[in-house]
Amino acid sequence: MNSTATAPLDAPGAPTAPADKRPIHPLWMRVTHWLNALAVVVLVTSGWRIYDAAPFFPFTIPTVITLGGWLGGALQWHFAAMWLLVFNGFVYLAVNIASGRLAAKFFPVTPRGVVHDALAALKGKLSHADPRHYNSVQKLAYLFVMLDLIVIVLSGLVLWKSVQFAVLRDLLGGYEFARRIHFFAMAAIVAFVVVHLVMVALVPRTLLTMLRGGAPKK
Repeated sequence: MNSTATAPLDAPGAPTAPADKRPIHPLWMRVTHWLNALAVVVLVTSGWRIYDAAPFFPFTIPTVITLGGWLGGALQWHFAAMWLLVFNGFVYLAVNIASGRLAAKFFPVTPRGVVHDALAALKGKLSHADPRHYNSVQKLAYLFVMLDLIVIVLSGLVLWKSVQFAVLRDLLGGYEFARRIHFFAMAAIVAFVVVHLVMVALVPRTLLTMLRGGAPKK
């Protein structure tokens, strides 16, 4: 009886596994990512101008980094970006869930994995060899941002239509408390963006994959 042995793929002379030709980030993901980024920038900078009109902390935001010029202008920018964030964010979440990408990219994530990868990052030993896969810290950060944006939208609805969303207003502790929730949720997004930009500067190929979808050519 004849038998044919099959060499493992990693054995010398064995055939190599075919390269994955699929884009790292599909087109729909790149489009919604950049639209979300635009919406967040407009919301934050116009929101700073709105905050300056009635600050509840003993500081204001420098006018030069705010958007709108005056309260009415800032509100117009804010509302426009709000609708962009809501509709684009809905598309982003819906396609992520329907395609299975959300489960595949962001789960599982465990406390042990987060601690392990965070310590590795602090030691400069966290690998970025495969941009198709997120480490545990990335998974947690992106999931947090999704939840944080939902909190921003819900608290923003209370600030926009407090009477119409009375139940939501009460769940968030009242109008003034909703303002503070909105502010701290915004601060969390700003902190994420700062860290995100630092990481992009350290690993610039991540920006290239978000622009053109595929891995940079070697």
